[in-house]
Amino acid sequence: MNKRLIIADSGSTKTHWALVENGSLTREILTGGINPYFLSREEIAAEVATGLLPHLGDFIPDTIWFYGAGCAFPDKIAVVQQAIALSIPHAEVLVESDLAGAARGLCGREAGIAAILGTGSNSCYYDGTEIVQNISPLVFILGDEGSGVHLGKLLAGDCLKNQLSPGIREQFLEYFRLTPADIIDRVYRQSFPNRFLAGLSRFIAENSSLPELRRIALQAFTAFFTRNIYQYDYRNHPLHCTGSIAWHYRELLQEAACQTGVRLGKIVQSHMQGLITYHLNR
Repeated sequence: MNKRLIIADSGSTKTHWALVENGSLTREILTGGINPYFLSREEIAAEVATGLLPHLGDFIPDTIWFYGAGCAFPDKIAVVQQAIALSIPHAEVLVESDLAGAARGLCGREAGIAAILGTGSNSCYYDGTEIVQNISPLVFILGDEGSGVHLGKLLAGDCLKNQLSPGIREQFLEYFRLTPADIIDRVYRQSFPNRFLAGLSRFIAENSSLPELRRIALQAFTAFFTRNIYQYDYRNHPLHCTGSIAWHYRELLQEAACQTGVRLGKIVQSHMQGLITYHLNR
């Protein structure tokens, strides 16, 4: 077992770094999201240098396990490895997908279905050792059902197409100080439309007792189950979920699961503790 280990779990919005020394968690650090589909090697290196390094102090890791969104293909993995090595050159850097991290953190060494519901969404069947089946999330333009960006997209679409009652529509626009033209501009002309849309989902979470907003959430989660989870062996294995959307919408997620016949297992906001346990017991 390495004496000093950093485990990172990164999505498109934030990165959660855990510093582990002699088998114990010593510190946790949050930085901006690191996704090689949206950031260059130089931009990732800058995020590590400015967001992580100042908080390390005299902690010099032997190994860094980085689990990240967008890290499913060799070329993207290489970008992240090289970027981290620029700032922390003496550590061994191992990069895998955020989905592999979720599966290990949620299931450990047991078989099950693991899902991430955060800014984006993803899912897999994990046999206790590795991911053996993955339905592509297709990111937010074609997929990402059940995610924050999907909830925000449904909400924004209903607003712009006058599917919300006038009172709720005005309340939504006032809440974010937006006009319909602002929404179009943020989605089609500015950077990171996925983050913008995911941020809109907060309005649903804070007003989920309203029937028309509850309907949007149930529509998103039902689509996630029917378009993704139904393609796994969901009748014989529970679905474990991690991420901010899974956690904050857990009651509606459970309602949609009951309606679709999906059996839920763990629902956690962060699977970092499970990942730490997984790596310390290797």
